[in-house]
Amino acid sequence: MRTFQQIFRREDVNVVYVEGDSFHRFDRLEMKTAIADAHARGDHTFSHFGPEANLFEELEGLFRSYGENGTGKFRKYLHDEEEAKPYGQSPGTFTTWEDLPEGTDMLFYEGLHGAITSETADVARHADLRIGVVPVINLEWIQKLHRDRFVRGYTSEAVADTILRRMPDYVNYICPQFSNTDVNFQRVPVVDTSNPFVARAIPTADESMLIIRFRDPHGIDFPYLLAMLHDSFMSRPNTIVCPGGKMDLAMQLIFTPMILRLVDRRRAELRDAQRVSR
Repeated sequence: MRTFQQIFRREDVNVVYVEGDSFHRFDRLEMKTAIADAHARGDHTFSHFGPEANLFEELEGLFRSYGENGTGKFRKYLHDEEEAKPYGQSPGTFTTWEDLPEGTDMLFYEGLHGAITSETADVARHADLRIGVVPVINLEWIQKLHRDRFVRGYTSEAVADTILRRMPDYVNYICPQFSNTDVNFQRVPVVDTSNPFVARAIPTADESMLIIRFRDPHGIDFPYLLAMLHDSFMSRPNTIVCPGGKMDLAMQLIFTPMILRLVDRRRAELRDAQRVSR
């Protein structure tokens, strides 16, 4: 998010931001109740990764509407006291639905389901640029264990139960999205993460390598990227490997021209539409 904010600010792109959490079906208390109800029915796999806990159809509607006329409905999920205070609400709740601001150049979605395809919705087909950012699975678990234990006060056993509960939806609804993305960034530690449940620290960026995979390598200036990303190399015709600390630079180099092309295309379409309306 911070990297793209820098690009948008530098290139003077007027962006509206939408967070994936705002398209969950339940607020924090409702989700706890929904999980308890699912357990009572014998369903031990209910999670916010899957369709039952999300508004996939509404998310697709937002993407479609924005692509057609630059409008749509959105809301915010208030994560903590700081976010909730201006609205006079409790943390873990949603704001009311409202219209997107008018006259923006681009919609930037950050969340779990930006490239989802399900039985009832196809969000991926409406996105002009789909980007996946994912750690390898053991690193993802280490990050969750440390966040939930030290920030949220959960036990290791409780975190392990959550991981197991989410696994079916992770396999069926999260992993497939990375086949729909245009560019994937995957951080791979070069230290031992074989047992994430006993790891004492999260591997740092300097203890990792970054795998950058392009769905369509046509038009990608690989020699330029290899020259700019020190100690990088190509492992496949569509894949660059570079030090983990180069992620921000890699994103700046790769996405700045892509974003500018999208903005130029949108502004050209708007000019054409204005000429037709006259």
